[in-house]
Amino acid sequence: MHPESPHIIREFDEAIRYLRREVIAMAGQTRLNLERAIQGLLERDLDRCKAVVADDSDVDDLQRSIDSTGMDILVRFHPVASDLRLVISSMKIAANLERVSDHAVNIAKRAKKMLKRSELSEIKLIEPVYGIADKILRDAIESYTDRNSSLGASLNERDKELDRLHKNVISTLSGLLEEGGERAEDLLHLIFVARSLERVGDLAVNIGEDSVFLGSAQDIRHDRKLAAEVVAEEGDE
Repeated sequence: MHPESPHIIREFDEAIRYLRREVIAMAGQTRLNLERAIQGLLERDLDRCKAVVADDSDVDDLQRSIDSTGMDILVRFHPVASDLRLVISSMKIAANLERVSDHAVNIAKRAKKMLKRSELSEIKLIEPVYGIADKILRDAIESYTDRNSSLGASLNERDKELDRLHKNVISTLSGLLEEGGERAEDLLHLIFVARSLERVGDLAVNIGEDSVFLGSAQDIRHDRKLAAEVVAEEGDE
């Protein structure tokens, strides 16, 4: 960027700081929504489920704010290099966070339906899936806030563990579903909850990839070798 005056520089710096704050705030609200959705399911807490559905609009508002701010920065200041990458990455990350929050809403809505009936013992299968998905999401957010390319690049390999666990849980639940019985509907709800958590992991990997682009200007999507190199390079520093 080639600022015209100290005043323009201040405005630009303020806009960049505001953009980052909005992304971090959106990330925090998204993780909270996912946490409350799972707590509502596991602890049979209807109020938490309702809060997730109600607060999803806050996430949507933050995404609109991030998109608006990002476009304003692009049009007014014509950023280049790392500043341009920050704007692009922030807007893409906001889109992925919004989708994570949508999955949290889907989980909360399914939990609300399950709470109308007695507790299903197989619900315990969901907790470890959530544990891995949330950890990947948390590290994805950290890779953005700290510009940690190595952390962002490491998420794809870690997501494979989530995929394996998800596959095992789906296999177990599908087997029980085939047996029929009065709890078939709830088993189906749990299958979709597990699938939502697996998608959260995929979206977190996307956030990590955008964070790598932000920090090192490298596009590691679909390139496992390059991702491994980014992890190794920063690990050696």
